[in-house]
Amino acid sequence: MNNGGLEAAVAPAGGPQPLEWKFSQVFGERTAGEEIQEVDIISAIEFNRTGDHLATGDRGGRVVLFERTDTRDHVGHRRDLEKMDYPMNRHPVFRYKTEFQSHEPEFDYLKSLEIEEKINKIRWCQSANGALSLLSTNDKTIKFWKVQEKKVKKVCSMNVDSTKAMGNGPMVGSSISTNSRQYIANGGCTSNDFSFPSGGFQSLHLPVVTSHETNLMARCRRIFGHAHDYHINSISNNSDGETFISADDLRINLWNLETNSQSFNIVDVKPANMEDLTEVITSAEFHRTHCNMLAYSSSKGLVRLIDMRQSALCDRHSKLFVEHEAPGSRSFFTDIIASISDIKFSKDGRHMLSRDYLTLKLWDMNMDSGPVKTFQVHEYLRPKLCDLYENDSIFDKFECCLSGDGLRVATGSYSNLFRVFGCSEGSKEATTLEATKTPMRRQGLTSSRPLRSLGSSLGVVRRVKGADTSTLDPNGNTFDFATKLLHLAWHPTENSLACAASNKLLLLAFQAITLPSSRINDADAEAAAAAVYIENF
Repeated sequence: MNNGGLEAAVAPAGGPQPLEWKFSQVFGERTAGEEIQEVDIISAIEFNRTGDHLATGDRGGRVVLFERTDTRDHVGHRRDLEKMDYPMNRHPVFRYKTEFQSHEPEFDYLKSLEIEEKINKIRWCQSANGALSLLSTNDKTIKFWKVQEKKVKKVCSMNVDSTKAMGNGPMVGSSISTNSRQYIANGGCTSNDFSFPSGGFQSLHLPVVTSHETNLMARCRRIFGHAHDYHINSISNNSDGETFISADDLRINLWNLETNSQSFNIVDVKPANMEDLTEVITSAEFHRTHCNMLAYSSSKGLVRLIDMRQSALCDRHSKLFVEHEAPGSRSFFTDIIASISDIKFSKDGRHMLSRDYLTLKLWDMNMDSGPVKTFQVHEYLRPKLCDLYENDSIFDKFECCLSGDGLRVATGSYSNLFRVFGCSEGSKEATTLEATKTPMRRQGLTSSRPLRSLGSSLGVVRRVKGADTSTLDPNGNTFDFATKLLHLAWHPTENSLACAASNKLLLLAFQAITLPSSRINDADAEAAAAAVYIENF
């Protein structure tokens, strides 16, 4: 079946129904021929806990906030509608809310190191008194921001004509504009800018302060810095709402949101001799429900779950999740492609999702012998790892995410594509979508077709001047390594995804609509089942 050019995967009887993904919105779209600035490229994206707000960060150090507008008139009935058998006609609608400059470029004079302003991660914090709170970080500094509405106050009902009262002008809030005029002790002004009527004032009245429109104000409450010698790769909020962690290549620090003067080192993998270094920390995440549990991944493809109530540096109080490689399968690229770029916990905290270069792995917290499911994202690239290594594409860091109900997982790929897999028992759902305004491209990435040689196409991924970075996938479709979808986020309560194309400021939200099983024929079911390789342990 070809519904709008998109494929739908079949689910077993009793399992979740397949989804048809529809384009919803785009923000920051460029006109044809308009040059895309480097500072506009999105580098982080995150929904808040309720899904009513969305934040993006870019390489220019800016944070842009979006708010949902389609739930204001249906707040009391939304949960009831979600429980009905038929889908809602409405899809999530977001609008631009505000933006602010979070980080500026800096220079470390002691280390002669330039610190770029690029936002690496954004994490929402618990809201209070109608204000939005979030954490944003670049390579070295974490900032705690509070965004809230403030009414603009203005002084009116003046005795003097406001158009001629140029000495003081209107007052906004508590600030008073100053200039070069000389004022005398009793409050008068030496310059005669006021025009008084010839007969004087018949009566005097007090000025009145009135509230006009409201403006969104972003205020940096705290700055957490000077605690990492290496680049910060991840931050994560604790479920207690009071603490968070920050991780770099060798250390993980624990912070309190109310105290920026000190942090506690809870994980340190730095050896006494740096020549003995064999792995680095690539990502860290707090457990969703247990405030004392956190997990971190390494460049060797392992995930370690630790308990902060005990010594995090002691192996007796940690649990190791690792998939053992098959004998004789080790090569030069084994450790590189095994490096985990992102980890996420499911909403109930029972499962954990990890993403390495070629695969997604779903782990059960009660079973550390191996992943319960493995999803092949672009396995057909394995024979061409040498070309990818020369082009540095093999070091790309893709993020992953889980749906709020835990039934599906998603991750990005090249050519601005992303893949959605069903992870429920017996599910064979595997959908490939393109992050464009018209996501009509069907991608049947089946492993049964012979692989097309990357070297034989015009897009050989080598460092050659003028060489094209595009090639063909196993189905003959153009495959571009210069356009990659690294960042995406799943709405916490609905089947909607927000994607950020890496080469342009593009925000996409897709609506998922349940399809009747009768619209799926056997041919499409076989194609969808072949699009993903799931290994059960």
